[in-house]
Amino acid sequence: MASDSSPNAPAATNYTTWQPSLNSNPNSQPRFSSQPPSTTIDTSIYPNGKKALSGISLRAFLIGTTLGLSFSLTLSLLDLRSIFENPHYLWRLPFFLASLALFHFLEYYVTAAYNTRHATISAFLLTSNGWAYNVAHTSAALECALAYYFWPRDSYFESTGPICGVKLQVVVGLALMAVGQVVRTLAMAQAGTNFNHTVQVERKEGHTLVKHGVYAVLRHPSYFGFFWWGLGTQLVLGNVVCFAGYAVVLWKFFSSRIQREERFLIAFFGDEYVTYRKSTWVGIPGIP
Repeated sequence: MASDSSPNAPAATNYTTWQPSLNSNPNSQPRFSSQPPSTTIDTSIYPNGKKALSGISLRAFLIGTTLGLSFSLTLSLLDLRSIFENPHYLWRLPFFLASLALFHFLEYYVTAAYNTRHATISAFLLTSNGWAYNVAHTSAALECALAYYFWPRDSYFESTGPICGVKLQVVVGLALMAVGQVVRTLAMAQAGTNFNHTVQVERKEGHTLVKHGVYAVLRHPSYFGFFWWGLGTQLVLGNVVCFAGYAVVLWKFFSSRIQREERFLIAFFGDEYVTYRKSTWVGIPGIP
């Protein structure tokens, strides 16, 4: 039996990899290295990882599809030819679904663009807010549908005066949704790597107190944005029960969260944050 050291065995071959030279001289010869190329890959991008590319692409596809279909259905129910005359009441449901899809898309997109290291699957906020979050949105859609079934003409707000065929609370709701979404998105972008979806209990390296942009006026602009965006959705849907429920639940949640978060921020930044807090406001009624 022949061994690897047999004179008839082919000689071992050493392969080299080519590396482009930084020398701009076109007459220079290519440079070769016997070092193997780096193959280090972040394992979190593999399936079941917190940054799994398969999970991110699937969620992006589903959100995009939902946004496109629900927005198209909204336009179909509104019927642009008669939008100022007698729009179909149920345009609100697909519009609500489209706004949710846009919200969750922006949550991940802005995180990926301005705070890339935290661009995990949970940044979509589809499931990380807990079951109560999904129950709240389902209840809102259900109330709107039931209101249309029992009050097909005016829903609860029979006495609300229309503006060009659209009820006043819908106009206010759309305005609140637009302001809330813009402020929250700007807050995430302007905070950059200092923004996090969870309350930080330890000051990380490079963590600074953001005081520019929307933070010059609001010290918790992302909370401000979500609070008013949430209430705006219920006005657009024409909900009474869920509007009251959203107001109470969101107020309690953000009141408790802000108190807890500011204790840590004072521990992180001391007098700098105390001074900053005195010159800004939260923008949510009843929360100083």
